[in-house]
Amino acid sequence: MAHLPSRRRLALAVPVVLSLTASLGFLPTAASAAPVTASATQAADAGTLAYVVNTKANHSTIRKVTKAITEAGGTVVATYDKIGVLVVHSANPDFGPRIRAVRGVQSAGATRTAPLSPAGTTDEGAVQVLSKAEAAKIEKASDAAGQSEPLEADQWDLRAIGADEAATINPGSKKVTVAVIDTGVDDTHPDLAPNFSASQSANCVGGVADTTPGAWRPYNPTEDYHGTHVAGEIAAARNGIGVAGVAPGVKVAGIKVSDPKDGLFYPENVVCAFVFAADHGVEVTNNSYYVDPWLYNCMDDPDQKAIVDAVNRAQLYAQKKGTLNVASAGNSNHDLDSDSLVDASSPDDATPVERTVDPHECFDVPTQLPGVVTVSATGVKGTKSYYSSYGLGVIDVAAPGGDKYQIPGTPSANGRILSTLPNNTYGFLQGTSMASPHVAGVAALLKSTHPHASPAQLQALLKLQADSTACPTEPYDGDGNGVVDATCVGGKRLNGFFGFGVVNALRAVK
Repeated sequence: MAHLPSRRRLALAVPVVLSLTASLGFLPTAASAAPVTASATQAADAGTLAYVVNTKANHSTIRKVTKAITEAGGTVVATYDKIGVLVVHSANPDFGPRIRAVRGVQSAGATRTAPLSPAGTTDEGAVQVLSKAEAAKIEKASDAAGQSEPLEADQWDLRAIGADEAATINPGSKKVTVAVIDTGVDDTHPDLAPNFSASQSANCVGGVADTTPGAWRPYNPTEDYHGTHVAGEIAAARNGIGVAGVAPGVKVAGIKVSDPKDGLFYPENVVCAFVFAADHGVEVTNNSYYVDPWLYNCMDDPDQKAIVDAVNRAQLYAQKKGTLNVASAGNSNHDLDSDSLVDASSPDDATPVERTVDPHECFDVPTQLPGVVTVSATGVKGTKSYYSSYGLGVIDVAAPGGDKYQIPGTPSANGRILSTLPNNTYGFLQGTSMASPHVAGVAALLKSTHPHASPAQLQALLKLQADSTACPTEPYDGDGNGVVDATCVGGKRLNGFFGFGVVNALRAVK
């Protein structure tokens, strides 16, 4: 993993990580992994389930496996030949076992079970749309404070990491792009339009990138606001309109991966997104979600193992091409370094079945994949947000994600994060979904300051420059109900709540 694991985590996780990275040793640093796609008719005629089939990345093997897929009743929708991942549709109930027996297939599995409609993003609670009355109150306070953006007085999160001061030194380079892999981005929003990169944006739903103009926008702006909120946190322009982002001078792109029917983030969509980002020169991706339908993907299950393998191949391909991947830790308040966890939410595309999992062998994807920056959330008081998952050796850094129980001294007195929403509106959200883009924004500032830094070097700088934050001295009671909710393990320089500390935007530009 990219983070420094505990001894027990290292002992348990290394064999899995080695098996993942060994299968990716062939990945090139420059060749494109863009897919060869099936015709629209083939995709439309495909069966009821989607699969990822992972093979050796050579043309002979892929050709033989493709033939075997057809013989097993499958239709190849996309072939990512440079990483050995095929996206397949099949109505054959025996397709998985049959294709796993084919020579050259390293793993294969279904990416879903049955249709339903929850979402896999990592925001906590419903959005709170900013009213005109609230906006007027904030604008008055911002004007009195001499802040450049009308709603900046409510952006306690920027001040918490020095992003407001950083913007006066270096707001970020237009040569740096952060891709928001999410529900879509409304690039027509006046705070996002100045920094939006259409040439690096796409719709990856179904596992095939669609770059038709506007394809990256939300399907339903009223419901699919998540990606637009995240994009604003990263790169809302300092243009005298609304809010400011952590890196208001960099570019932001949108890669839509949420399914229009159920809102879920299926593996084939995410594979497409990482490969597309890498092949289009994106420096940083933000991943404020977990890959559906499993909250944790267990390596002893063939379907879940195939999901881990496919997504890991894609995100490692992106790293090898110079992309740093940043991801949220999740909102379950789970200790990701514990001996066991109860997962009562999977699969989330059918009726969930409660199960006990070992988080050292069952992975939250993409956040627990090697080289990914894993982010926990904090509130305005600087302590862990009540919902944020944590874990010594798992969390790399922390950042503001909001917390309704930690109340700021802002005009709205709202402990959540204020940012952009579709249709030229603004609103408050909280979650590790909101923490991750703060880190992605700081990473973009670091890339702007150190343009030749590799993803590994950027991650090292994030940790080195973070504000060391010790565990709470009192028992942690995030919601104030008198019950201890979590236990922080570790020292001031590295612990389970904050990793190496809270990111610092000001240090990133000095």
